[in-house]
Amino acid sequence: MSYIPVLDLADYLSDDEARRQKFIQGFGKAYSEIGFAAIDNHGISQDVINKYYSLVEQFYALPLEAKLGYEKVEYAGQRGYTSFGREKAKQSEVADLKEFWQVGQYIEDGEIMPADDYPDNIEVAELTEFNETGRQLYKSFETSGRHLLRAVAEYLGLEINYFDSKIHNGNSILRAIHYPPISQEPKSAIRAEAHEDINLITLLVGASADGLQVQDVEGNWHDAKAEPHQIMVNVGDMLQRLCNNKLKSTTHRVINPPKERWHTHRYSIPFFLHPRSEVKLDCLESCITAEHPIAYEPITAGEYLDERLRQIGLKK
Repeated sequence: MSYIPVLDLADYLSDDEARRQKFIQGFGKAYSEIGFAAIDNHGISQDVINKYYSLVEQFYALPLEAKLGYEKVEYAGQRGYTSFGREKAKQSEVADLKEFWQVGQYIEDGEIMPADDYPDNIEVAELTEFNETGRQLYKSFETSGRHLLRAVAEYLGLEINYFDSKIHNGNSILRAIHYPPISQEPKSAIRAEAHEDINLITLLVGASADGLQVQDVEGNWHDAKAEPHQIMVNVGDMLQRLCNNKLKSTTHRVINPPKERWHTHRYSIPFFLHPRSEVKLDCLESCITAEHPIAYEPITAGEYLDERLRQIGLKK
């Protein structure tokens, strides 16, 4: 963990302004230089995390025919089950060695959202607690992510609540990933090829096995594994665009285990925190200078997500 800084969210939520500023500046430094940070006291119940991991393992143990009954290709991998070999990194010719389940937004306040962007969540019939536990975990991630984005806003010199309205009923995704045992020599594929995340920030609860690596500016790879009581949080491309590269969306990957451990499974549960589809990702004027001219064309979050889903093979 020496490469990834560790920060305590309790500092930010404290009434002590010195502790708050310590977190804000530490978080900003981590995101400016590395793009990743491990967070203590994140507020997500370990009991709910453990329960959902157990249910996820049970889901992936179902017969393939049963799992395929929950795959809706027209949802572009944004809800329900996505089968093995469908997703790839945008620059890769081969698919990642994974299958996954996705939970989307549970819309609040009676707001009507566009069905194309917010398809209904898919219910698993075989596991009675699967859907409700996923919803609980989703909402816990949202709460933690809101606090973290408030710290980002303060670091960038914005109003503390700058992101609040932009992520309320946002198009965030909870993804439960299964990397099955490797049965034969992969054709140049690894469990998850080098990539950057699409969203604002990603919150990842401890994976069941090692494998996550982060690339530094020299191209070197560093192992990144949070302690069991921590979550890993990284910058996504949407936030990098918004702040005109002031914060870093870092390339990362999940490598295959040593050959003697090919028989093992790996499970991972990231939460991809997205804004609402209509939110503009235009570079903040405060982040544009003579030394750092505007780096991106204007685009909405929905347009950018659509573009990226096509690049990674989930949308035609």
